[in-house]
Amino acid sequence: MSEITTETLTVRDVELTLRRAGEGETLLLLHGANGSMSWLPVFEALAENYHVILPDHPGFGDTEAPGWMDNISDVSYFYLDVIEALGLDQFHLAGHSMGGWIAAEIGVRDAHRIKSLTLISAAGIRVDGTPMGDLFAWSPEETVGHVFAQKSFRDQALAMEPNEAQIEVMLRNRQMAARLCWTPRLHNPDLRKWLHRLDLPTLILWGDSDGIFPEPYAHAYHELIPGSELEVYENCGHVPMAEARDAFLGRLQAFTQGAA
Repeated sequence: MSEITTETLTVRDVELTLRRAGEGETLLLLHGANGSMSWLPVFEALAENYHVILPDHPGFGDTEAPGWMDNISDVSYFYLDVIEALGLDQFHLAGHSMGGWIAAEIGVRDAHRIKSLTLISAAGIRVDGTPMGDLFAWSPEETVGHVFAQKSFRDQALAMEPNEAQIEVMLRNRQMAARLCWTPRLHNPDLRKWLHRLDLPTLILWGDSDGIFPEPYAHAYHELIPGSELEVYENCGHVPMAEARDAFLGRLQAFTQGAA
């Protein structure tokens, strides 16, 4: 098992907390609105084949939010500074949910350092006729029902009893997600116009029972990104890393190894 280390990287006025593990080509993971916990079920497995870096976005987890960070555009430009500060080049970028949105926004701005891009259950676009779920209106029980397709995962999530520190982090994550994604809700109306700029190997992974961004969002991204690959998992909700873990890991590894 690869040792997981935690460190702080100063970029502009942000003390960015990040985890690292493993060796090999670098895989930068960007988390969703719930924080980095969605990546933790596969973090160690990924570290067996990659040098994995998992930051807490500003305002999430142990990273404080700067006063100037107001939207996903700000986060995306910030990560371009992070990529430069880390000295990353020809690395793999993967983002889940809100992190997928951030990854797409990074790529349309400047993808010359990125070797491959993977978008998992990504926010960022709107599909007419297919409403997205409303993370900010649901109760915790409703959220679990929309996030997971399989009863075992729903039961496990509902059985969790977070302590006070964990509850505080969850509330901070939710508040920062609302600050970044509230208006317009969970998408950028201009992103569709620029996804053609993603002229790098791009993989789109989705669950067929995603209750937040239903399957038509996967096909919309696939149509908008030239040459992209799409895989949809059956009986899987918003977190393929959990509900389709083995298939997810195999597909991601095969894709990144084949990226030119």
